[in-house]
This record gives sequence, structure tokens and C-alpha cells, in this order.
Amino acid sequence: MTELLTLDALEAILQSRFPEGFFSLKDLPSPSAFKDMDRATERIVTAIKNREKITVIGDYDVDGVVSTTLMILFFDTIGYEVSWIIPNRFRDGYGLSENIIPRIEGSDLAITVDNGISAVNAAQMCKEKGIDLIITDHHLLPPVLPEAYAIIDPKQPECTFPYEEVCGAQIAWYLIASVKNALSVKLEMMPLMELAAIAIIADMMPLNHINRAMVTSGLKALSKSSRPAIRAYKEYVSKETFGADDIGFFLAPLLNSAGRMEDASFAVEFLLSSNIYDARVRLGRLVDFNEIRKRTEAEITKEALGCIREDDPVVVVSGDNWHEGVVGIVAARLAKAVKKPSIVLSDNGKGVLKGSGRTFGTCDLFAVVEQARPLLEKFGGHAAAVGLSLNHSNYDTFKETLRQMYSKEKHTEETVDPSIIGGLHFRDITFSLTALLRSFEPFGQGNPVPKFFSKRVRILQASKMGKEGNHLRFLFEQDGITHQGVQFKTHDVYAPGTVVDLIYTVNENHFRGSTTLQLMVEEIILESDIS
Repeated sequence: MTELLTLDALEAILQSRFPEGFFSLKDLPSPSAFKDMDRATERIVTAIKNREKITVIGDYDVDGVVSTTLMILFFDTIGYEVSWIIPNRFRDGYGLSENIIPRIEGSDLAITVDNGISAVNAAQMCKEKGIDLIITDHHLLPPVLPEAYAIIDPKQPECTFPYEEVCGAQIAWYLIASVKNALSVKLEMMPLMELAAIAIIADMMPLNHINRAMVTSGLKALSKSSRPAIRAYKEYVSKETFGADDIGFFLAPLLNSAGRMEDASFAVEFLLSSNIYDARVRLGRLVDFNEIRKRTEAEITKEALGCIREDDPVVVVSGDNWHEGVVGIVAARLAKAVKKPSIVLSDNGKGVLKGSGRTFGTCDLFAVVEQARPLLEKFGGHAAAVGLSLNHSNYDTFKETLRQMYSKEKHTEETVDPSIIGGLHFRDITFSLTALLRSFEPFGQGNPVPKFFSKRVRILQASKMGKEGNHLRFLFEQDGITHQGVQFKTHDVYAPGTVVDLIYTVNENHFRGSTTLQLMVEEIILESDIS
């Protein structure tokens, strides 16, 4: 990586991420392309006409919260009352489980959103109780599918929908569009797309093909939204427009915090707020949950880092009564820190370990863990993230199985961050560069923010910033050209005059009517560390 990039070369690299080109909303496939979409639509229309009892079952993450909210908003719009349940992570477990069947008894029709594809036993219980079940999900298929009236999941081999990597909220959005058309109801779909965009980003769907089109349109709609929840959030963050980072790093964690720390229904109620006053109060509750989440996560991450064995190709750690709501985030923190797929489990003291895993690099974590499925009580997820539970007695065998499976698959270790595009000289860090980068937004999964490196950069200034002094503000210089820089969450100290290599992203800093270029520093490599 010694050649320096030109703008033309950078544009070609970024364009190669979109072999199909940029899509717009007119490129969205028909809802009927989904297997069972027409069958599900017909059943829902019949239920509405016959005034049957309908219950929607969601999930406790952002995708599940948004999917549930979309369905409630649709039925509210057509004046049809439905019941809805988001299982509690701690009391009920994930999705459509045996635990919540008593709560949906008496329903004629149950519709899952963002879950259900693995609910074999619960689906059988629905059948026994005379409840027709429509499953809408996007997760990977288990060895045996549940028996249901209709299953809408693009990962089914018979499904003709051209894009497998869509989230639960997108499928819910499509189901609403299909039912709306069948009922000949006048309903504006864009206000629903603004919520779907939140889920696409939060669930880390690849931001290309239709996902990019939906997110781009959804972000524009969010910036103009009159929805009380969105207005309250704009007030809270003092922003009028949103980018993908605003959703992924700030709004999504707030929405997620309710399900992680107490109950995801609080997040649904926030999004459903009918006036700004309720929205502000409900947002305040989410902010409180998120602060507790941050503290809990930091404590467990510190403990978990101390449990890691360096020779494990897949990190698996467990702790007594680690908070189940944050183990997934801790797994992501570990994966980033040790550059390995990581699984974090909580021991509830009753012989069962429950937790989550996050991948690193190109490893398909779902495929690796699936080889140990016989040892697991529950298992689901996708290539980048998994959820599982197992008996304590199987813990050591599980770890050894993962070690063997990882080695057997001959996974290549990620030695270079694939999102590092190439080298830049400071003279080429210009507003023309940031204008080019903007044309390829939104950045996210499948279209990561381009990172660059610059060699032999001199640190002119390095000063602490932030309430806790754990961020650094820099002035860098290379061949007489200077640029400002910021590095977050670091306690490193640099003497003026130190020569380093930098890995960074570039953005524009807008402050008091002035716009400047800024390097967002990912890594600083001291000259003595450079080989």
C-alpha cells in the first residue's frame, strides 16, 4: 500500500462497490416476488374483512421494534385494532417462543416480524390452538422449518425476491404495501420508509442495491419528518438532518437500550408517540436506559478482556450473571479489540449459558457455530452475529469444537483492514475529496467509510478534549501542509515533533458557520513501530 491515490483512482474503487449501479425507489421489486407474500396478504385481508383477532409478535432489537411499529401504524391507519407483543429478553426469550403462546391464545391470526423462522415448537403450538401463523423473517433458515400458513423469508430457496440481505422491517414494509394494494387503501409509504431506514442501518444490512435506495430516501424523509418521536430526537441532539452515522451510532443505541436493559415496548411506545410532549418524556426514559447500558457494558467488557486466551482462534468467554442485554455489544467490543470472532456468554447459575457472538473480518460466524449445533439448546443469527444458549456441561466441548471447526475451514486472518482504500498525501486532502466521498454516501455495511493512510506525519500539537479528557485534538503536518485531527477514546500521550504514520477517515467539520477539513484518526503508528 505504497502508491498514493488520485481522485480518479478513488472514484473507480468506490464505484466498484456498486456493480449494479445506484438504485432508486422505482427499482424496488414487486412485493409478489417474495415467496408466500400473496398468500399472506390474502389471509390478512380475509382476517380484516371477517373482523378476526390479529396479534403481531416482534423482537427486542431495533429491527424488531421498527417492524412492530410499522405494523401497528398500518393497522391504526386503516382503523383496525390489533394486539402486539414484543417478548421480554429476560422473561420470554427470543421471538415467537413457547413462553408467549399463552399470551396469544384467542387470536385467529398471528404475524411475526423479524423473527419466527426457527420457532418450530411454538408454530406447532399455534396450530394446535387453531391460530393461523404468518412468519416474516430475514434470518438464516434452520434445518427444519416451522409449519405455518405462510413464511416470508428471502433466504428460502424458492423465493424469487432478488435480494436476500434485507432486514425484518423491510419485509414488514413490503407486507404493508401488499396488503394496502389488496385493500385499495390510500396510504403514503414514505413516512413508513423513514422508520424502515433506521432498521436497515441498525441491523447492519449492506448499503447497496435497494437497501441504499431505501436508506437514502428514508434519511431525507427523516430530516423532514413531523413524527413526534423524530422531532423530539432532533431537539435532543440539536440536529435537523441525519446521516447514516447519526442513526447507527446514536439513535439506534437509544432504541436498543430499552430491550437490552428492561423492555423493548418502551421503544415502540416512543416511536408511536402521538404528540411531542409524550415523545420527550419517552425519549428521556430511553436516554436513562442507555446511560445504564453504557456503564454496564464497560464493566463487563473489562472483565471479559481478562478472560481471553490468546491461542483461541474464536474467543469464547463467560461470566457469572453478566447482563444478558449487553453481551452482544461486549462481543463486538472484544472482536474489535482482539481482531477475532468473539462469543460472550452469561452464566445464570442454573446450569445454562446464554449469549451472543460477533464476527471479525471475513469469518462466517454462523457457519462456524452451526457445526456445534448439537451441543446448543438454542441457536440463530447470520454470518456476522449469532445468539445461542447451551448447558454449562457442554461449555468446554463447545469451545473445543469451535477451535477445530475454525481450523478446518482454513479461515484467513485479517492482517489489513479491508476498508483502508490507500495512501493520501496531505496536499490531496481537499474539499474535492470530501465532495467525492459524499456522492457515495450513505456509508455502512457493504459500503464502509473509506479509510486512508499517510506516512511520516509530524504531530505539531496534541491536546486533551472531552469532559473526561479521553479524546485528543491534533494539529498534523506533512511537507509544510497542516490538517486538524481528532482521536476518540484514547489516553495516549504524544510529544510535539513526534513523527508517525496515520490511519484515518476524512470529514468536514461545520462549526459556527465555518467549514474545515478534519482527520478522524483510527490509528497512530509510531516511527519506532513501523517496520
